[in-house]
Amino acid sequence: MSLLLLLAACLLTCLGQVAQKFAVERWRGASLSWSSKLRSPWLWLALLALGAGLLVWLLVLQRLPVSIAYPMLSLNFVIITLIARFVFREPVDAQHWFGVVLVIGGVALLGQQS
Repeated sequence: MSLLLLLAACLLTCLGQVAQKFAVERWRGASLSWSSKLRSPWLWLALLALGAGLLVWLLVLQRLPVSIAYPMLSLNFVIITLIARFVFREPVDAQHWFGVVLVIGGVALLGQQS
């Protein structure tokens, strides 16, 4: 159950970050007022997802030692890198991919402790 909550916290925070990116992409090049920006559904989705992620994270911290739980959030780097590459078509170089592999290895090692 703790690992499912941890995965949910990761996915919710990633969803929030992606929604932020979609919000600012919609604003790029447009001369929108702050009130128009505040009515953005992407912005509200980001706030909702990040808020829910925070609440789930609090549940995670009740169940797992922070020395295990916090490094597991490194999965966010992996998920966001994949989204950046395949959704936003951003370039990701070999050094970055190597870092992703190292993060996955570290998370796998820590996952054996929980």
